[in-house]
Amino acid sequence: MGKEREMMTAKENWDEVFTKRLSKCYDEMKWLYGELYHGDEEAFDYFLTMLYHNYSERKEALRRLDESREALPAWYKDGTLVGMLMYTQCFAGNLKGVEDHLDYIRECGVNYLHLMPLLQSPEGRSDGGYAVSDFRSVDPALGTMEDLEALADACHGRGMSLCLDFVMNHTSEDHEWARRARAGEKEYQDRYFFFDNWTIPNEFEKTVPQVFPTTAPGNFSWCEEAGKVVMTTFYPYQWDLNYWNPTVFNDMTDNMLNLCNKGVDVIRLDAVPYIWKQLGTPCRNLMQVHTLVRIMRMACEVVCPGTLLLGEVVMEPSKVVPYFGSIDKPECHILYNVTTMATTWHTVATKDVRLLRHQLETVFALPGQYTFLNYLRCHDDIGWGLDYAFLRQFGVDEVAHKKFLNEYFRGYSFNSDARGELYNDDPRLGDARLCGTTASLCGIEAALYERDDQKLEKALRLDIMLHAFLFTQSGIPVLYSGDEIAQENDYAYHDDPLKREDSRYLHRGSLDWEKAKKRKNKKTVQGRLFQAIKTLEKLRLKHPAFRDEADVWIVETWNDHVLGIGRYYEGEKLIALFNFGDSDQTAWVNEHENYIDLMTGEDRPARGVGIPAGGFAWLLTNFRKRPSR
Repeated sequence: MGKEREMMTAKENWDEVFTKRLSKCYDEMKWLYGELYHGDEEAFDYFLTMLYHNYSERKEALRRLDESREALPAWYKDGTLVGMLMYTQCFAGNLKGVEDHLDYIRECGVNYLHLMPLLQSPEGRSDGGYAVSDFRSVDPALGTMEDLEALADACHGRGMSLCLDFVMNHTSEDHEWARRARAGEKEYQDRYFFFDNWTIPNEFEKTVPQVFPTTAPGNFSWCEEAGKVVMTTFYPYQWDLNYWNPTVFNDMTDNMLNLCNKGVDVIRLDAVPYIWKQLGTPCRNLMQVHTLVRIMRMACEVVCPGTLLLGEVVMEPSKVVPYFGSIDKPECHILYNVTTMATTWHTVATKDVRLLRHQLETVFALPGQYTFLNYLRCHDDIGWGLDYAFLRQFGVDEVAHKKFLNEYFRGYSFNSDARGELYNDDPRLGDARLCGTTASLCGIEAALYERDDQKLEKALRLDIMLHAFLFTQSGIPVLYSGDEIAQENDYAYHDDPLKREDSRYLHRGSLDWEKAKKRKNKKTVQGRLFQAIKTLEKLRLKHPAFRDEADVWIVETWNDHVLGIGRYYEGEKLIALFNFGDSDQTAWVNEHENYIDLMTGEDRPARGVGIPAGGFAWLLTNFRKRPSR
């Protein structure tokens, strides 16, 4: 009773539901907040007042959604979610356009819609919307906050969840806080990292890596108006926020909860490992980051418990997993499976599954409560952050291997039909990242250009196989808008002065609605891929073996071109085989049960399974009844 009395003394008008939720985490929240901000009671009291304000503002429909999800807290782990990532302007022009096309999105089998950054940002200085100038306003070209709320309501009416990016590491230099900081107001300079000279910034530079060494070198910029140096980890127009200041954390959490109250179901925490800066460290993955994320998780559980936190942690598994927190003190609900994505494309180029098998063994060994977001492509580049320690045993040199991968996916290798472009090439380090759509990287673009039917068949088969691999993994599969209709690279960005310096726009082209109309015609490239993905989605939804609760293991195929994955749940056993080789291969498995091929519905023994180049097989048996498609 002492804890509740303390809370009620602070705010006697708190209602029963809020008080009950807060009481579950109050002690931990107060302790963590006090530890981080040196026992600042006034700041903590404001934080609690802010939470209650957002709770009070939450509309009834969202409260009902919260209640249903509180009753089933693992609602996002039931294997039914399929996501789609898109830029609003590229998909349908604006938010109202997206709402008008929700039936198309549902037809794609998607019930989790991730919209790329759409809050107000300055044109030409936004890094694709990641330099926010106003967290309370939508970019006028895309609509209004009312349009966003209407879209969220429409999604909920169709059983769909809405995800939105929350850019928490920095603001635009045009944000009100930044404008007032430039004008010399110390209160607002204290919300960023300002220094009178380069002495301390130069000390930071000794231990802090550069994110974009070729396009935006260094981690600091000179602010002429203020006559000071400001920290800018990503780009000069993105000013890093100072989370040592509790006012920053309070106000940014308030901004996040405001988006939740507009109906956003999943908050993607952008660049979360970077948010705490400390001299003498790499300013990455510091323990204070986890404290902040843990408090944000508790804030959501108090205000909007139906909301999920998706952490953007683009690092190897050992650094990613801590962002899940622990069972007793969870942090993010979902994290990106970025290493598997990069390793998948490595396997496409090398035709050798050993690294991918090693990577998956690491993922499969993780606790089952961890939920990963899986994808083939996204809005960003492919960074070759592979396990080079593992590859070295095969004589692989990191710099030479990255060069090989980038040459392969630009079509420079004699055996490659891939078409991509480099991003942030750094010849000094022999490093570069890679851009391109799934279809173009699989060879569909080249095959169509050359009018080579044989190449087209091979490329389509590879594209479908990669999606089958995506749907075989535990977690939430997410399609990148356009991949469902084999959208190719968009080279027009080279002619746009605001985009030409950023090759990621190669795969950020507008959806071709004329090609999308062909999705129902199985004689077209669009129709074949669209219908194949639909079939994969339906089979995944129907069969328990694909559920996240399933046991998952690597199946030995005795063939370094063929990856084997086994899954078992509720009497169903799936043997999934993927041929990354350039020629037909045999998976030398020897499973004794009676299997059917899920793609054909026909009986097919899981012994010495032949698989065409770039093809796959989903073989299923059911120990409780005869398996069916």
